[in-house]
Amino acid sequence: MAPSKNVDREAREARMRMRRFAARQRVHAHQVARRRRDNILAVTAVVVIATLAAVAQIYYFSAGPGTPEPVASPSASPSASPDAVGNVGNVPSAEIAAGRAWTGDLTLNGIDLGIRIDGDLAPQAASVFISLQQSGYYTNNACQRLTTSDQLKVLQCGQPNLEGSPEQGFSFGPLENVPADGVYPAGTIAMARAATPESMSTQFFITYGDSVLDTAATGGGYTVFGQVTSGLDEFVAQIASAGVTSGGSSATDGQPAIATTITSLTLQ
Repeated sequence: MAPSKNVDREAREARMRMRRFAARQRVHAHQVARRRRDNILAVTAVVVIATLAAVAQIYYFSAGPGTPEPVASPSASPSASPDAVGNVGNVPSAEIAAGRAWTGDLTLNGIDLGIRIDGDLAPQAASVFISLQQSGYYTNNACQRLTTSDQLKVLQCGQPNLEGSPEQGFSFGPLENVPADGVYPAGTIAMARAATPESMSTQFFITYGDSVLDTAATGGGYTVFGQVTSGLDEFVAQIASAGVTSGGSSATDGQPAIATTITSLTLQ
């Protein structure tokens, strides 16, 4: 009978070894599957983040990490022809700017900013801005957006009101005088737009600090048509330093905490 017992014991031990082996195999397979799933999720997350960053730059002018440090004198692309395909509505003539620089004052909440509008570098955008100024469009216009991130310091104005009513019934392009390196130094005045170069209209923005807007991620960049020549420090101290309201899309992007209005705009 002893041999029979030995055989039974060996059989049981063999079955136990098989069960332990099968259990180890299941654990290993589970670990491999989990690693594969985690890798797929990580790659997907990277793609989603990159896509969101690009979209954010197009629609919100935000710049992501890793962009170059701002420099004082960015190079500019050649001015585009004012004869644009894809313009919509009654776009002011590019001849209004008369191919010269215009000077004047943009007053925000009583703070006078000296400005220069470059009709020689961006004739179409400058002409639109000058035409809207001459019609009184910008007077008492609320500046609806302020950004305060390290790489994007922008005040955006020119929307008809804070409820997002339509523009003046026109849009234009193409882009003009775009910094090739995506750097917009403090004091830059540029046209805001949506996704396409032909979506410029009445809205513009002023950089009150050096800002980076990657040209590739923004679909070509933004038309620079002027500069703030004085008064920017006072604006930063009295308005920009107060930040944005809690109703913004983030702690660094929203309506100015201090409601900001263009109280007057003069050019000559």
